[in-house]
Amino acid sequence: MANTYDAIVVGGGHNGLVAGAYLARAGANTIVLEARHKVGGAAATDAPWPDAPDIKVTRLSYVMSLMPPSVIRDLELERHGYKVHPMGPYYQAWPDGRSLKLYADDAKRNHDEISKFSKRDADAMPRWDAWLGGLAEVLGPLLSQAPPKLGSRRWGDVLDTVRLAWRYRGLDVRGVGDVTRLMTMSISDLLDDWFESPQVKAALVINGVIGTWAGPDEPGTAYVMAHHSIGDIGDGHLGNWGFPEGGMGAVANSIRRSAEALGATVRTEAPVGRVLTEAGRVKGVALCDGEELLAPLVVTAVHPKIAFLRHLDRRELPEDFVGDIERWKTRSGVVKINLALAELPDFTADRGTHPGEHHTGAIELALSSEYVDQAFQDAKQGRAAERPFSDGCIPTVLDRTLCPEGVHVMSLFTQWCPATWTDSPHQRELEAYADRVIDGYAELAPNLKGAILHREVLGPWHMEHEYGLIGGNIFHGELSADQLFHMRPAPGYADYRTPIAGYYQASSATHGGGGVCGIPGLQAVRAILADRGRRKFPGARDRSDVVRA
Repeated sequence: MANTYDAIVVGGGHNGLVAGAYLARAGANTIVLEARHKVGGAAATDAPWPDAPDIKVTRLSYVMSLMPPSVIRDLELERHGYKVHPMGPYYQAWPDGRSLKLYADDAKRNHDEISKFSKRDADAMPRWDAWLGGLAEVLGPLLSQAPPKLGSRRWGDVLDTVRLAWRYRGLDVRGVGDVTRLMTMSISDLLDDWFESPQVKAALVINGVIGTWAGPDEPGTAYVMAHHSIGDIGDGHLGNWGFPEGGMGAVANSIRRSAEALGATVRTEAPVGRVLTEAGRVKGVALCDGEELLAPLVVTAVHPKIAFLRHLDRRELPEDFVGDIERWKTRSGVVKINLALAELPDFTADRGTHPGEHHTGAIELALSSEYVDQAFQDAKQGRAAERPFSDGCIPTVLDRTLCPEGVHVMSLFTQWCPATWTDSPHQRELEAYADRVIDGYAELAPNLKGAILHREVLGPWHMEHEYGLIGGNIFHGELSADQLFHMRPAPGYADYRTPIAGYYQASSATHGGGGVCGIPGLQAVRAILADRGRRKFPGARDRSDVVRA
């Protein structure tokens, strides 16, 4: 019975690894199956240039935030190599020689910086931070609990809804109104309500559209901003982000080491072809080479269109559920550009190629809200943005493990190309698009072009075919108002369960997903343990804190 397990996890990205680690911690004989040659999925560190094997980049995901400190503690990730360098300020320069830095934890410096553009906005920023902090107190805990089945008449589901309402009984009319506005407003309208300076709004607008098929004028982008602003890297600073030492692949590797130390088996180059079922219940998986592995529990951490429309026969699922998954929106228009540089960018606004504070954080190319919106309008009309925006960073200013002395790596997360560019590589068009991104940065740091040693350009086709990110969407599904909370990824199935008994979901398409957070993996195991009640796994230790509430 060598191929028989208590639990099988499909997908060795960070969420699948978290699920595997928690299952092993609960005593389950667990195997994690990853199709690629390495774990991590989109959170992997690679050496993409054969003639420069000592230069490593995080090819897709590039910064760390939103992972609950409890996951880091439970899985002892720091003991297994998890180390994060907090990022420096958000930095935006303009061709006229001015620049703006915004800090996660220094209100006085923010006031000084913003006062260069607007005294009124400088005075408003502390109120904005306090408002976001209040929203985080509401939304943060929501990310770590399963949504109730709204509309269900089953007593248990009604009770879950009542519990949720009771938990937030302290919200007053203003608080409910703030949450409602956040869920429905555009980030442009929200920022217009708070600030007057185009420069300040430009610095804040990107978090509302990052990874999203929506421009800043689109309703719902205010929530995307909040989603990116309510976590921290474990240092207690709201909305803080960080560079993992060794790149994002080091995060995945630390979770893998934790899972294996707890007793899980992790197999790479083991692509799953089918999920095996019998009489409406899961019984295992079949790999693409025909090998079968059996288990009464299967957790899928891959995109829902793969998990339900490829790994299963649609006839095994309710017709309305299949329709929901078929309609699941998963566009992006993201283009990732990785650069190896011979020297740091020398910004006209902040001179020098020696590491400066402005090199240590997010280096934006978003000259105004209108600049960002025009990039989306271009892509929406079927052409790559003429002037793309970019969320850039240079992790090697803080993490020297990624490349040799004298070299730096610059990561550019850019938008938008047409969402239809999943149909083929479009490499020639992508290279021209990358030229325009670099031209945009060169207007701010003229030495950038001449400093480039190597570059890599990845579009939606690469993300879908190599990493399983359908549409190139980093969230496994858009964070639009119709795809949040109890709708993620389908009404009645936002509790990490599925229509197949014993088959659970832990992808970023579930509630709490988005970002390298591990919450879906944690929540899937919570659901499994709740369904098992008092029944322990054969290898269970006598402990009550396997999964913290």
